[in-house]
Amino acid sequence: MRTRSCVVVTVLMFALAACLASLRSAASERLAPKADITIDNFTFTPPTLTVKVGTRITWTNRDDIPHSVMSDSAEFHSKALDTDDSFSFTPTKPGTYSYFCSLHPKMTAKVVVE
Repeated sequence: MRTRSCVVVTVLMFALAACLASLRSAASERLAPKADITIDNFTFTPPTLTVKVGTRITWTNRDDIPHSVMSDSAEFHSKALDTDDSFSFTPTKPGTYSYFCSLHPKMTAKVVVE
């Protein structure tokens, strides 16, 4: 009987630990810095965004036609984004990330990561 109780307690402890880890991960994601870039009228706004390492950057297409987001270095690349679709990238190192719309290459902008 005692062994069975120990097994149940051990299983419950592992379940609790997994639950706490999940909550911690969700909380850190909510607390992580975020920045938004809008795609509209064949323009990325803002054209230059400065953020800290670890900031989650989200591009949202508000235009009536598809656009994409692709870094010059191919560090990130979205699929074609229809109206109201979004794409996110979280830089892990400092630098300047120039990017463009692969469907409309004259659309350019950059993210500066400090």
